[in-house]
Amino acid sequence: MAYDDALAARVRDLLAGRAGWAEKRMFGGLAFLLDGHMAVTVSGAGEGALMVRHDPAEGLLGEAHVAPMEMRGSTMTGWLLVEPAGLADDADLVRWVDVGAARVRALHPPA
Repeated sequence: MAYDDALAARVRDLLAGRAGWAEKRMFGGLAFLLDGHMAVTVSGAGEGALMVRHDPAEGLLGEAHVAPMEMRGSTMTGWLLVEPAGLADDADLVRWVDVGAARVRALHPPA
């Protein structure tokens, strides 16, 4: 399954110059890792969709254009899928990348 190259380029541009970020092809998508931990992924699960690591207690699944992330029929707790309409402008994309980064930092504080 291919991922959306245009969305990957947007994420790549957003992260340019930010320390600790790397990208890696994983699970049919392109993962963006913060200090080695997946924060967001340009997913093959939906064209133009972004998988985002999040804190389930924050209630983000109730927002427009957001769905639970499912893989092989199972819901992935701690991950959500932001549909393309939820990534329409750069401010939206920044917000979701920041959500993923914040969750990584909460689970894996820098040394």
